[in-house]
Amino acid sequence: MFEVAELGRKVSKEEFEVQAPALQAELLQAQREIQAARIPVIVLVAGVEGSGKGEVVNRLHEWLDPRGLRTHAFWDHTDEEVMRPRLWRFWQRMPPRGMVGIMFGSWYTQPIIDRVFERATEAEYERELRRIEELERLLTDDGTLIVKLWFHLSKKEQKKRLERDVDEGRMTAPLLKKFAKKYDRFVEVSERAIRMTDTGHCAWTVVEAANRRFRDLAVGRAMLHAMRTRLGHGAPAPEPTPEPALAPAPVVEEGSGRVTVLDRVDLSLALTVEEYEGRQEPAQAKLTNLAWQARKQGINTVAVFEGWDAAGKGGAIRRVARAVDARLFRTISIAAPTDEERAHHYLWRFWRHVPRAGYMTIYDRSWYGRVLVERVEGFARPDEWRRAYQEINDFEEQLTEHGVVLMKFWLHVSPQEQLRRFEERAADPRKQHKLTPEDWRNRDKRSAYEAAIDDMVARTSTSHAPWTLVPGDDKRYARVAVLETFVQRITDALPRGKG
Repeated sequence: MFEVAELGRKVSKEEFEVQAPALQAELLQAQREIQAARIPVIVLVAGVEGSGKGEVVNRLHEWLDPRGLRTHAFWDHTDEEVMRPRLWRFWQRMPPRGMVGIMFGSWYTQPIIDRVFERATEAEYERELRRIEELERLLTDDGTLIVKLWFHLSKKEQKKRLERDVDEGRMTAPLLKKFAKKYDRFVEVSERAIRMTDTGHCAWTVVEAANRRFRDLAVGRAMLHAMRTRLGHGAPAPEPTPEPALAPAPVVEEGSGRVTVLDRVDLSLALTVEEYEGRQEPAQAKLTNLAWQARKQGINTVAVFEGWDAAGKGGAIRRVARAVDARLFRTISIAAPTDEERAHHYLWRFWRHVPRAGYMTIYDRSWYGRVLVERVEGFARPDEWRRAYQEINDFEEQLTEHGVVLMKFWLHVSPQEQLRRFEERAADPRKQHKLTPEDWRNRDKRSAYEAAIDDMVARTSTSHAPWTLVPGDDKRYARVAVLETFVQRITDALPRGKG
């Protein structure tokens, strides 16, 4: 694969000085058009140590308008990054629409290093590469342009540069000496990464880096070609990835209506006041202790609350909050996205709030809005919400693989009980603010939401992130069910004997 980058191609100083100004002008024009089209651009800078990646990044800052350009260098992991899933650090730095983000050191770097130094097995390496391919597909499906640049030097050229830097007393690339000793292994592992992730929607450009002027012009032309191609596509996003093969949940007809998973929820379940007090207080006491144990053990917890309007999500969340020290959790209430959030992939705002080790994040509504309200109300195109099931499953799998305790609650109430609560809110001045015209409109679309919920549970209730469907007609029962689920799930996650 890398033979094409060892041909010894060169560009003279005179040729470079003739070609570079014209190339820069074309790049600036393409950048302006990218900004006007609100296309986010990610440039991944990777390759052999000593190939001048830093020099290339500096050149791009010289050629492009720096006001629309951000560079992020990924060196050692910070404590904040170690405490979260591996891709969290990259999600924090995704460029908004219309901006160019250069990732110097990318999501490929650590998997390659881990495999070269035998810190990861072949199976683990392939799993990471598949996850990277899924991430890139997710981003490109959303309209992101990803330019992947791999800079190559022959073994002889890398050794020559290392010796020259030592002789001249110059600072070498931070990892050049260490990695040069394993050049052959790096090439082997890197070639596998490129082959597995060189896709039609996100191709690699291998750049011959021995001659600096040739290298820089090659990068500029690759960038220009990628931007022009993307601008000439004629649509706001590339052709969407085909829908997942998973079929919708089977529809069972019973009478004249569709029977969904919600019809199997027993809404008659209820607790007396005495039963409620006898179960709520012990559960809260246990949760108080478990939250501190999780803090000590460095276990993250994420809880998602979804449900019908007036189903009691707020009340259930408050009962959990009363049991957990305020320093250990935060609640994120999800409303319509802000301008900043709309400028990114819809999962960006949820990745931002993934808790660090030992802490808890409670989402009052969540990423499931893409397959619920956005689907029903037409805020997302069919291809967007259909592919979201797989995107969500992958996101949740990354959380649980990192050790996050992930709980997902759907609070279910009957139409009759929901209407009673709506009317109660309308009549009570203290609760009128909780009732909006949108709540009434959503109620009119209940059958459409039931179908969306059925598909949501069928496609996203997985072994690592199952849904808990909570009967909510009786608020006392629902609150205790949520508390006891918290207790059980965190207990199961703690080392044996620590709960």
